Amino acid sequence: MNEMNIVKFPSREAWAGILRRPGGNAADLEKTCEAIFEEVKRDGDAAVRKYTWHFDRAHLERLDAREEEFEEAGRSLDPALKAAIRLARENIEAFHRLQLPGRRERVDARGFRCWQEARPIERVGLYVPGGSAPLFSTVLMLAVPARLAGCEEITLCTPPGSDGTVHPAILWSARLCGVTRLFKIGGVQAIAALALGTGSVGRVDKIFGPGNAFVTAAKQRAATRGVAIDMPAGPSELMVVADETAVPAFVAADLLSQAEHGPDSQVFLLALDERLPALVAGEIERQSRGLPRREVIEKALARSACVVPRDREECLEMINCYAPEHLMLSVKNPGEWIPSVRHAGSVFLGNYSPESAGDYVSGTNHTLPTGGHARAHGGLGVESFMKTISFQEISPRGLDCLGPAIEVMAEREGLLAHRNAVRERAKHARP
Repeated sequence: MNEMNIVKFPSREAWAGILRRPGGNAADLEKTCEAIFEEVKRDGDAAVRKYTWHFDRAHLERLDAREEEFEEAGRSLDPALKAAIRLARENIEAFHRLQLPGRRERVDARGFRCWQEARPIERVGLYVPGGSAPLFSTVLMLAVPARLAGCEEITLCTPPGSDGTVHPAILWSARLCGVTRLFKIGGVQAIAALALGTGSVGRVDKIFGPGNAFVTAAKQRAATRGVAIDMPAGPSELMVVADETAVPAFVAADLLSQAEHGPDSQVFLLALDERLPALVAGEIERQSRGLPRREVIEKALARSACVVPRDREECLEMINCYAPEHLMLSVKNPGEWIPSVRHAGSVFLGNYSPESAGDYVSGTNHTLPTGGHARAHGGLGVESFMKTISFQEISPRGLDCLGPAIEVMAEREGLLAHRNAVRERAKHARP
């Protein structure tokens, strides 16, 4: 088993190299995305079918899932998995319901009031990765807040297997959470279809969901075509901070859980106890034996590292420098660290808060910013599926109060028609 590179007390100049994220050729990604987008724009469903065969080796007569497929999914899933998915949905819904925005209003006694109301985005597209693992949990994380927000059309795209089918857990979860239509397409062609619209796939207003480097690049391409996106959400990341109170077996389990997402995943251990790297390495070797995704894990670990920082302050600086998607604080009194964590997607406190809980059933959303975007983005929530509209109402008395300031500011900016919009009303109010 490949071991994580161990770096003790690195200089600040070395941080950039240690924390460098894996990256492909951005120019090649953009070129590929642009070519597929143009073809989908020109040929619609035919282009989507072509690329579904090219990338997924699946021939599709129709792109959407038929009602019989949903029914068969319900019959084939075992009761234990259904119960687990229902529990996850309940917790996700309960947590996200807290995020529903209320009306915000300011009333001024001088004669004017302003307020803000939230409205759902009407048409949203959800992308659920397929590949080597059916991520039905992502269906819950995207569809539950979309339905809570009140989105009218919820379109889900996910890549099919080579036999043209979708994993039954994805189908059943989609139906459980109120997805409007499900299309068996993935990759760049799915994002292009959602962004541009085809004969089968309706154009959406905003696209949500994680994916590989191609999907992330395609979402960014969609944003240049007038379609909003949630955030840059690419390969999974985890940073674990551990001190002498951490349990090496737990730390290793968490590192492995994220490394198994894909070969482009990245995990870090920041060890505040010099004995931990060797102990955790031994646990990684023990626990990885027999894991079905061991080869994937080895590739992810090869681009990961264990760092021994000098002290807590340096550890916090490294956290905020990297801005991880997931941060685990396996330390004594983890709550004391919270005020100093400025950049992270989701934080897990203490030895008994596995990252897997957030991936599945605790209720927080697992669609999170990666690639350092946690510096400016938060995780997905109900508000992500809504936009706000501001309103204002001004009485004649209120305009008397505000008018002089409006006129002065408009004149200084050289926008005299703006000034006159106030003066005309003033003349009408005082004949």
